[in-house]
Amino acid sequence: MLIRLYNENPNPRDIRKIVDVLLDGGIIIYPTDTVYGLGCDITNAKAVEKVARFKGISIEKANFSFICSDLSHLSDYTKPISNTVFKLMKKNLPGPFTFILDANNNVPRYFKGKKKTVGIRVPDNNIIHEIVLELGNPILSTSIRDEDEIVEYTTDPELIYEKYQDFADIVIDGGYGELVPSTVIDCTGDTIKILREGKGVLEY
Repeated sequence: MLIRLYNENPNPRDIRKIVDVLLDGGIIIYPTDTVYGLGCDITNAKAVEKVARFKGISIEKANFSFICSDLSHLSDYTKPISNTVFKLMKKNLPGPFTFILDANNNVPRYFKGKKKTVGIRVPDNNIIHEIVLELGNPILSTSIRDEDEIVEYTTDPELIYEKYQDFADIVIDGGYGELVPSTVIDCTGDTIKILREGKGVLEY
């Protein structure tokens, strides 16, 4: 199913329909403030496994992020963070950044394996924000971007739908996406490190 939503004012009825699909273990492709994302409800193990299989990676080794509606989810899934890290996140989010933080025991067991971290995203995009808010917990996020693909297939929602309709239950058309992914920042050590330069310049 292809659903057209407008970033300024996403239709609440459509948002509810998308959330019902997520609660039922469905997979969605959605716009962010960078590339289009592929995801599901993080609390649904079968849906998470399906995404991991599709990407050809094991969940434990995958660098999946959690898309949150705001920073209030932080204490639910991460260990306490320093004031410095919190201020950095507050200053730069919502925005095109993924912050790697130490995970706590609330992170579903299947994500962790030997990894003790979790990536947190709060995109500056009203559509995904409203979906996460209505769902009540984060959405798993992985990019549909592929280095070997024709550019239009990862930026044009109609072409994304054409390609992924047999896998994703819903593709959300929120307008053209971008090709540059989020900047990834590791906040788990003594110093803050940028692991991947992407869209957005980090403000300290």
